[in-house]
Amino acid sequence: MKKTWIVCGGIAILALAAGCDSSVQRQNGTLLSENETLKQQLATSSAALEQADREKQAAIARAQAAEAQSKTSIGDPATADAGAFAGIEGVTAAAQGKDIHVSIEGDVLFDSGKDVLKSGSKKSLDKIIGILKDNYASKSVDVAGFTDTDPIKYSAFKNNYYLGFERAYAVREYLISKGLNGKQISLSSFGPDQPLDSKSKSRRVEIVLIGQ
Repeated sequence: MKKTWIVCGGIAILALAAGCDSSVQRQNGTLLSENETLKQQLATSSAALEQADREKQAAIARAQAAEAQSKTSIGDPATADAGAFAGIEGVTAAAQGKDIHVSIEGDVLFDSGKDVLKSGSKKSLDKIIGILKDNYASKSVDVAGFTDTDPIKYSAFKNNYYLGFERAYAVREYLISKGLNGKQISLSSFGPDQPLDSKSKSRRVEIVLIGQ
């Protein structure tokens, strides 16, 4: 009887131990699952916070840019006035300080190495003249000629400064022929001294409206 009881007792202890092990494993499994869920929730929350922060910073940047643009437009009338020349063929305009530089592509105005205005270029010039008459009749104007940096080889002009001047002179004469006051229009030539990022852009005549 004692042996039987001891055997039965041993079996009971083993069964209890096995039950304990199983319970511990289930608890460990539950804890691991909960821990993994918490990690996923934390990762999701972190990603959401990072996205919200990025959106906040982008909104701040947009607001600052809009504010800066508003201040520029309000504080610098020349910037807004330059837009009046938008859409004219071969023409770009930009404010530089209080002045407005209306740049006309040389290839639109002249044939290579020449200082005689192309007939087609007068359409662009006429539009510019209309704007000058309507909005800037009292302004002093400087007409400046610019060339690319290639030395003159096959031309009647000694160098690029002469070519730049004669082209500016041709534009000035056309402005005067259309009714602008010649006493308000000066001339200058920078030749190759102020090239832009390409040869075609460098060849240009600028009508500079002098800020008061």
